[in-house]
Amino acid sequence: MAALRSYVNGDWHVPSEEGAPLHDAVTGEEVARVSSAGIDMARVLDHGRRRGGPALGELTFHQRAALLKSLASHLREHREELYALSARTGATLGDSKFDIDGGIGVLFGYSSKGRREMPNSRVYLDGAVEPLGRGGTFAGQHICTPLQGVAVQINAFNFPVWGPLEKFAPAFLAGVPTLVKPASQTAYLTHRLVELMLGSGLLPEGSLQLICGGVGDLLDHLTDQDLVSFTGSASTGQRLRAHPNVAARSVRFNVEADSLNCSILGPDATPGTGEFDLFVKQLVSEMTVKAGQKCTAIRRALVPAERVDDVVQAASARLAKVVVGNPKSSGVRMGALASLEQREEVRRSLKALLAAGTLVHGDPERVEVVDADAERGAFLSPILVRCDDPDRAEPHEVEAFGPVSTILPYESTEHAVDLARRGGGSLAGSVVSADTGFTRDVVLGTASRHGRLLVLNGRDAEESTGHGSPLPNLVHGGPGRAGGGEEMGGVRGVLHHMQRTAVQADPETLTAITGQWVPGSPRTETEVHPFRKHLEDLRIGDTVVGGPRAVTMADVEHFAEFTGDTFYAHTDREAAAANPFFEGIVAHGYLVVSLAAGLFVDPEPGPVLANYGLENLRFLTPTYPGDEITVTLTAKQITPRTNAEHGEVRWDADVTNQDGESVAKYDVLTLVAKRPEERG
Repeated sequence: MAALRSYVNGDWHVPSEEGAPLHDAVTGEEVARVSSAGIDMARVLDHGRRRGGPALGELTFHQRAALLKSLASHLREHREELYALSARTGATLGDSKFDIDGGIGVLFGYSSKGRREMPNSRVYLDGAVEPLGRGGTFAGQHICTPLQGVAVQINAFNFPVWGPLEKFAPAFLAGVPTLVKPASQTAYLTHRLVELMLGSGLLPEGSLQLICGGVGDLLDHLTDQDLVSFTGSASTGQRLRAHPNVAARSVRFNVEADSLNCSILGPDATPGTGEFDLFVKQLVSEMTVKAGQKCTAIRRALVPAERVDDVVQAASARLAKVVVGNPKSSGVRMGALASLEQREEVRRSLKALLAAGTLVHGDPERVEVVDADAERGAFLSPILVRCDDPDRAEPHEVEAFGPVSTILPYESTEHAVDLARRGGGSLAGSVVSADTGFTRDVVLGTASRHGRLLVLNGRDAEESTGHGSPLPNLVHGGPGRAGGGEEMGGVRGVLHHMQRTAVQADPETLTAITGQWVPGSPRTETEVHPFRKHLEDLRIGDTVVGGPRAVTMADVEHFAEFTGDTFYAHTDREAAAANPFFEGIVAHGYLVVSLAAGLFVDPEPGPVLANYGLENLRFLTPTYPGDEITVTLTAKQITPRTNAEHGEVRWDADVTNQDGESVAKYDVLTLVAKRPEERG
């Protein structure tokens, strides 16, 4: 049987030794062999830094986002092939879709995040400009730029597609090349995934490498510019994070480890209620999807003491209907564990749990299977344990990483919170209840020990993604035992791969560095109104000044009558004068903004297609009848849209009175057409 190749240094590498065998989880047949023998780990990292990093650095966030979208579409065309190979890991079709479609969905998700929430540039601005001097000549701006290293991902066996893709997407969008090291048990599926990704021709050379087999001395060659994202056991994560070179160089090390996740049934969820049924259905689903081999699976089911018998009975009835066997066979709901070794590990952990509780469903030593050999394949019965003493240590310390869960009683809300926290840090937890008071107390009481909390009830069940479904726009990770790290979380995941730097400079220099106009920088008043310019012709700093325009009492009265905004400060002289902030009747703030728009717009049809909003609006000085206002509108940020006939322009609007005082400041957001020859 051929050994899996690694993709390093721009080519496919055949290991210099035979390698260890990998087996089909269902049939026990050898699938492939795996070894990283002969790979120069230092050279692999250097290749990523020298080739991958610079190639990605030439692209903007939007260009990288577009590549992620194209890559996701390419992989989606090959899903059936990946599903078929995934079945050899013991996964049912549903399990495979959870892994494969979920991973592809992350690529789509980050593509959307990149295009909608990040600039079409190479620099990300974190926060607003910070004035550092009274005269306006010295300011600070936090910028984020990609680390000049490699994002090393060391993955677990249970999600051979989603695992690599959920780490790859934010790193790629940030501009950092990735080195994938899959867990050996299911490396053949990740290997095919990477083949498809590289075969797409979309990825710059060096932006993606693959090592099948051990990491060797890889960690010895990391620098402060590299990152490591590890998914696996807490003990292995602790050992790797304590590696001398990792510690000495302060390498960013993100851990997503196993955790004793809980689901809490609310006291209101009695048998016959929708919430009770949702709790039981979710528990059984989390036990059987991926044969319970999910780091987010429910390991501890916390239920009111008086409901333990009801939950045991209902869950056991559902579990009895679960058909175990060959995932390719019709009607099979749960496949095999990833390997025989994994099955034995679950059995060992289960012995510790049974020392504290009672087996109420399943048999760890035997299981009836469909269309397979129960011993040659890594099959295990779903196991439900009842522990009537919730203070026993075992349920809160021992994780059986398979189709195993323990039911524990609680006496009060405070007791439920305490039991949930005893897990020592979890990736995910859930509260199944329609009682908002109970869920509030549980969420606030347990949040510090959880990375994600789901509140499930009849109001959100139809749209809920479920207890164990990580999403690209939410953080995936958890404190304490769960590793203390975070992955994904939208733009948060991208920024993890970047260095935040505070730049202190004069406004003109900050504008040059950030590509965004900073107050105090030069403005350019051109003969052509900025609204008459196509996107490509606009420049940062292009300015139009409109006004002055007198604000009259008639304006204020008309605006109040026309809009219905008859707030006393605009209509009652005596009451307005008594207000501690005003000297008398004041103009509506929105009247000032409306008049300002009339001063800066160019009315003819042209490149400006639409105003789609205002941001950061602040009214700074009252405007009184008789005041004269002037508006200065400056092109602040220009964002071309890839494959669109327009882009976005953010304008700085500063409305001042006759004394030069700013009465209102805000950003105007417009859509501006490209020149006809540049569209498409």
